[in-house]
Amino acid sequence: MYQYTDFDKHFVRQRAAQFRDQLERNIAGTLSDDEFRPLRLQNGWYVQRHAPMLRIAVPYGELSSTQVRALARIAREYDRGYGHFTTRQNCQFNWIPLVKSADVMDILASVSMHGIQTSGNCIRNITSDCFAGVAADEIVDPRPYCEIMRQWSTLHPEFAHLPRKFKIAVSGAQEDRAAIAWHDIGLQLLKNDKGEVGFKVLVGGGMGRTPVIGTVISEFLPWQQILVFIEAIVRVYNRYGRRDNLYKARIKILVKAEGQRFIDDVNEEYKNILERDLDGSAHIITQDEFDRVAAHFQLPQGVAPISGSRLHVPSDAPVSFKRWTERNVHPHQIEGYRAVTLSLKRTGQAPGDVTDQQMELAADLADKFSSGELRVSHDQNLVLPWVKESDLFALWEAARAASFATPNIGLLTDMIACPGGDFCALANARSLPIAADITERFDDIDELYDIGDIDLHISGCINSCGHHHSGHIGILGVDKDGTEWYQVTLGGLDGSAISGHASTPGKVIGPSFAADEVGDVIEAVLDTYRHERSSAAERFIDTVKRIGLDPFKTAANAQRRTTAKAE
Repeated sequence: MYQYTDFDKHFVRQRAAQFRDQLERNIAGTLSDDEFRPLRLQNGWYVQRHAPMLRIAVPYGELSSTQVRALARIAREYDRGYGHFTTRQNCQFNWIPLVKSADVMDILASVSMHGIQTSGNCIRNITSDCFAGVAADEIVDPRPYCEIMRQWSTLHPEFAHLPRKFKIAVSGAQEDRAAIAWHDIGLQLLKNDKGEVGFKVLVGGGMGRTPVIGTVISEFLPWQQILVFIEAIVRVYNRYGRRDNLYKARIKILVKAEGQRFIDDVNEEYKNILERDLDGSAHIITQDEFDRVAAHFQLPQGVAPISGSRLHVPSDAPVSFKRWTERNVHPHQIEGYRAVTLSLKRTGQAPGDVTDQQMELAADLADKFSSGELRVSHDQNLVLPWVKESDLFALWEAARAASFATPNIGLLTDMIACPGGDFCALANARSLPIAADITERFDDIDELYDIGDIDLHISGCINSCGHHHSGHIGILGVDKDGTEWYQVTLGGLDGSAISGHASTPGKVIGPSFAADEVGDVIEAVLDTYRHERSSAAERFIDTVKRIGLDPFKTAANAQRRTTAKAE
């Protein structure tokens, strides 16, 4: 893991002290709410539907056990006993009184954490693969590049007031677990025939009101020049992006409108930056700088290949352990090791939520089994990246006692959901009751296994924080005359080398459904899948692609009519 330097530590402590001064002046009335608003937002403090919401940056998803314990303390002493992990690998708290916010900033600073780059029209927290550095299918470890980008983009004066927020995701594996095609800039690390490292660059992806898949703007860019190329992209966006219309301000709109002209302008800007580099001011990454940062991402102390080790599940092992090894245990680069997902999806808790006690237990598991390190996944779970195969049974027992061992990773109840109308001031409808209903309906693990791999994503509004566009099944909350309704989409994808499908937005199946119809509609869709699949091995998304949407539309609409008739 990257360790903050003395400069980094001084910077975040100073930032916390500045915020305390700003807060005290706001409370005293010498700094108005309007003047205070941009200052708190630059530190991750929103005001939501019921209370302030703090969003904490977790760069490329890496957390130490010490940091997780600090989050547990914040949840316990300042919030209502829990926090929430998001699809962008951040942590959020929803009930911290604003008058206590400076105290929380001090706690974060003490463990090298903050809320910078989690709000505002700037380059946001940079995300990546939760298995970076350990994935068996990894081409290049993305973490050193992510850290260099984080340091370069933090507080960059030219990019502090962009037309809209700006999100970057980086993947270094064959399988895209960072959803790069859905980001303003998506970066795929590659190696060419000579073994040289470079980036495939996508630009203009995004969800929201207009879902767009990113456009490839460079097939192979030398890694040394990636900051220059990003700078060229963001300069062009800063220059021509819409500032007169909030709904047309994202870069995806500019890329879609300008097409090849946008690409040409970026390449011209990129060329000009390099040609003007007479004094070394262009941000070309030197080998020395890369090596300095990469040194933080070596194998943790004590981690080394264990020759001859292999995962062995005894025939008399509990069925629940076998299922856990199938679903929650993942291949690893290092012989004798596995990565393990701690499921944050269980009946009675919202997806991504974790209590202060569970945070403490997760930190304990990281210390005992994973060199003190955890990761936050895009799917709102936690990951232990450095687990010895010989420790798996002991870890399973400990994880089960801490309610982290639900063997549902990749299954229906391993869903993504935003906080929705229960917390967010922008939401049109509540996400969490819908998620809870589906979780309770499908609490039979045998039924989940029969349904198989499926991505269910739920958003409470068109801003798509629950990534409903990319769900095999997507649910979107909409408002109709003050009443909550829900659109259902099918066929969305983050992109998958395994399935062979490219990233694509789902398509709506019919008009919206009332809240009490959604669970029945999902059941009807899944019953149709089980009836129509060519074999038990055919995945839901493959069945949808093969037979089209009409059978599912018919089943969903028939359910609506059945519900209406019953009423």
